[in-house]
Amino acid sequence: MALGPTDQLDPRLLEHRRELTGYCYRMLGSAFDADDAVQETLVRAWRGLADFEGRSALRSWLYRIATNVCLDQLSGRQRRALPMDLSGSPWQPVEASLAARRPGTAWVEPVLDRQVLPEDADPAERAVIRESIRLAFIAALQHLPPRQRAVLILREVLRWKADEVAQLLDSTVASVNSALQRARATLAAAGGVLDPRPLDPDDQDLLDRYVEAFERYDIDAFVRLLHEDATQHMPPFEMWLRGASDIGAWMVGPGSACRDSVLIRVDANGSPAFAQYKPSQDGGRLPWALHELEVSGGRIAHITSFLDLDNGLFRQLGLPARVD
Repeated sequence: MALGPTDQLDPRLLEHRRELTGYCYRMLGSAFDADDAVQETLVRAWRGLADFEGRSALRSWLYRIATNVCLDQLSGRQRRALPMDLSGSPWQPVEASLAARRPGTAWVEPVLDRQVLPEDADPAERAVIRESIRLAFIAALQHLPPRQRAVLILREVLRWKADEVAQLLDSTVASVNSALQRARATLAAAGGVLDPRPLDPDDQDLLDRYVEAFERYDIDAFVRLLHEDATQHMPPFEMWLRGASDIGAWMVGPGSACRDSVLIRVDANGSPAFAQYKPSQDGGRLPWALHELEVSGGRIAHITSFLDLDNGLFRQLGLPARVD
């Protein structure tokens, strides 16, 4: 993503950019909104830097600004969601299921690991941070009121002390602890549990077979990689599918235009992911979808395919505009 006017800011501010992006992404559920929030945070900090005079740690001061920016952005907004959050029953694998579509602002959006994961974290810390940007956790966070969301992220993910969070929010330790208890209960009910799960070495073979089956468009082989009750959804459409057979039926039916695509491995939301490029009329391949996979027990349990229908997703994530 372009840095815009922040390019010329004090290096002391810019060195916090990546972790602030991760924080704002968890708060807002959108990498693009997070980028805007961090831009605003850094500009506000730059304007106030002369008066800062080390009254508190620079990092804490930046988080205070970022929190206020995010709370302002969230004021009056509907929560972002994933298609499975909106409908309790799966849809049919037929083209008519594409009739229901919502704008991008309705959905939790993806983020690339390289945008938010610290380079210098130890393996244990990195595993927790990766888990805290998984789609299921980000979607669950959106159920929390904004201030509770900030408290939970600061306490549970970033490991701030209660008094530090209270100072940041101009609150009390008792209020912070109470907010954290309520946030934990809501998050657990929404399925947002932090459970770091490193990718098993055997899973790499599964991912290789996923690419091979998809690029050959061997749907029988593809379906064999899925759990019987695997699920898939495709924002910005409201539809979602359950069952390996229905996912396979979709791919040989309405999804058959994906034939002859190329997949490029990326890492997104702490999960294995692939950027899909679909054939174009000029012989090249253009952006179509970002696939994020949930792997469990040696098979694929869930596929989220973020469709790039307006040619903006790949560009904003800094992915190639075409593959020849």
